[in-house]
Amino acid sequence: MLDLLPNLLVAGFYMAVAFDFWSNGKAKSPADHAPWHHVAIAIGLLLHGVLLSKSLFTGGLNLGLTNALSAIFWLTVLIYWIADLKREMHSLQAFVLPPAAVFVVLQKLLPETHMVPYADQPAFMWHLVIALLAYSLFTFAALHALLMTVAERSLHRKPTLIRLPEFPPLIPMEKLLFRIITLGFILLTLTLISGIVFSEQLFHQALKLNHKNVFTIISWVVFAALLIGRRQYGWRGKTAIRWTLSGFGILLLAYIGSKFVLEVVLGR
Repeated sequence: MLDLLPNLLVAGFYMAVAFDFWSNGKAKSPADHAPWHHVAIAIGLLLHGVLLSKSLFTGGLNLGLTNALSAIFWLTVLIYWIADLKREMHSLQAFVLPPAAVFVVLQKLLPETHMVPYADQPAFMWHLVIALLAYSLFTFAALHALLMTVAERSLHRKPTLIRLPEFPPLIPMEKLLFRIITLGFILLTLTLISGIVFSEQLFHQALKLNHKNVFTIISWVVFAALLIGRRQYGWRGKTAIRWTLSGFGILLLAYIGSKFVLEVVLGR
């Protein structure tokens, strides 16, 4: 039980900020609660990073399912924290922080061992880092798209299951969404390219068309179509949100789906 305390502490920092937002958001202005929120999230990120480093780099590179999810949400919270330094994005913490708190605890409660081969190969490590950053950016984009859905329904006084105390303006939210998607798309493109380079170096063949790579390529096509649609036809609002969530869902099948099947279902 004592081993779980650091993970619970990190989850506590994340949930304290989320709970304060949910309970007091209407009574406080952004200037009132933002400073200590930034500090609490920063402490949580620091502790979370230490726990991740110990869990990931023990006897090699252990990228089991819960470690991978914890790492992705650590990066997602970090992206949110950096983005929120210049923008008032307090509503997004209601979406970002709770799952991060859950996965940092599951990282300890449900440890999965999946030692990654080729961790000593620089090409593979670059590929892995770029891929995790891309997945984290698209996770951020998907959560941001969900927030935009709730904000839009609230603006039009439509019924919604989630009622948040405050929302950033929709137009800045949409601009930020496409900036994140553009950066994520660039990193996803680099992920595919670095995967090809890594495959060529080690196996002397191009990228294998397995389950993971096929879904990654389909996701790449979806996000490419979204960015083209935005530029050529001015896609926005519900159309942009649907394409964002569709692309993220396919990407989720590519990475998390394949890891779940291999590690949990098949026990490999």
